Amino acid sequence: MNLGPLWLSIQLAATTMVLLLLIATPLSWWLAQSRSRAKPLVQTVVALPLVLPPTVLGFYLLIVLGPAGAIGRWWVEVTGSALTFSFTGLVIASCIYSLPFAVQPLVAAFESLGKRDLEAAWTLGATRRDAFFSIAIPQSIRGYFGAAILSFAHTLGEFGVVLMVGGNIPGETRVVSIAIYDHVESLDYSQAHQLAALLLVLAFLALLAMFVVNRRWQR
Repeated sequence: MNLGPLWLSIQLAATTMVLLLLIATPLSWWLAQSRSRAKPLVQTVVALPLVLPPTVLGFYLLIVLGPAGAIGRWWVEVTGSALTFSFTGLVIASCIYSLPFAVQPLVAAFESLGKRDLEAAWTLGATRRDAFFSIAIPQSIRGYFGAAILSFAHTLGEFGVVLMVGGNIPGETRVVSIAIYDHVESLDYSQAHQLAALLLVLAFLALLAMFVVNRRWQR
């Protein structure tokens, strides 16, 4: 059994998870604290991948990230290579596709924070940044853990978006979901079953860890 696609999927999921935690932190804090009229619009844009068909999202990302698109053309001018059908392109697409799975747990964690500790820190002279890093983040570890697990697991099994943006290039964009599809198309059910079983076990263990840890934190 060729484990290359599975290893590539794990790399993609891990990279996406780390980037999403960095991106989702300020965005989630703003969503949790803001009373701006633009907040519903931002919430809608962030949650859109939850209801939009992956192929639709993948199609528009293919247009934007392609050599003729605004971002893709700039990338080609800077690096000399295309974003589409590359691992970097998959990371960008995966970050957009899995964004709500990182943002929503963090928003819930930030909204549940009591303002008393933050206000006490501000009264004692701490800046808002200091209070955020010393109080808000430590008290939101449960939300960060959930965001990390969900964004990793969601990225690990994605298919439509990665197929549209990355195609099927061995060692570069052929992730495990694409490999399973290829094996099924060629009627190689044995290989498809082995890869699918590994993906199922990984996803199960990730979610089990999240629920077990959450249960212990509730005690």
